Amino acid sequence: MSTDSAYTIVRTVATDEDFRKLVHELDAEMVITDGDENAFYAQYNGLDKIKHAIVLYTNDLPVSCGAIKRFDPSSMEVKRMYTTPTARGQGYASAVLQELEKWTADLGLERCVLETGIRQPDAIHLYKKNGYIITPNYGQYVSIENSRCFEKILGSEKAQE
Repeated sequence: MSTDSAYTIVRTVATDEDFRKLVHELDAEMVITDGDENAFYAQYNGLDKIKHAIVLYTNDLPVSCGAIKRFDPSSMEVKRMYTTPTARGQGYASAVLQELEKWTADLGLERCVLETGIRQPDAIHLYKKNGYIITPNYGQYVSIENSRCFEKILGSEKAQE
C-alpha cells in the first residue's frame, strides 16, 4: 500500500470489488469510445488472467485503477487503466501507472508494454508523459489501425538523466 496525503494506493487482485466496479465503468465508457470495434477489444480485456491490480482511493472512494498481467518472461502488460471522470486531471492515473511499474520491478521484470486506441488521446498523452515510447503493434493488435502500442524499459528514465 502506498499513501500520499491526497490518496491511498492499494495493491490487490482482479476479484477486488472496488477494482471490478471501476472496470465496469471503464467498459461502459469503451463501448461508446470504440463503437463497432468494442467487441474485438473486449475479448482481450477479461479479468481472468489478471493477478495484479491496483485501486487508488481518495476520501475512501475508489477513483482510479490499473492492472498488469504477464506478457513475456521479462515483461508485464498494463491493462484496465481507468480514472473516474470527476477525478481526472489530478495525477491519479500517473500515480497508478507508476505503482504498476514499481510492482513490475518488484516482481523482477524489466519492461511494461501496453495497447491503447487512437480515439483515446488522453491515454496516449499519459503514457508519453510517463516515458513510454510507441512501438510496432504486437500480437492481436498488429493489423489494427485504431491501436497504438507502447513500451517502457523500467529504469530507463534514470539512464537518460
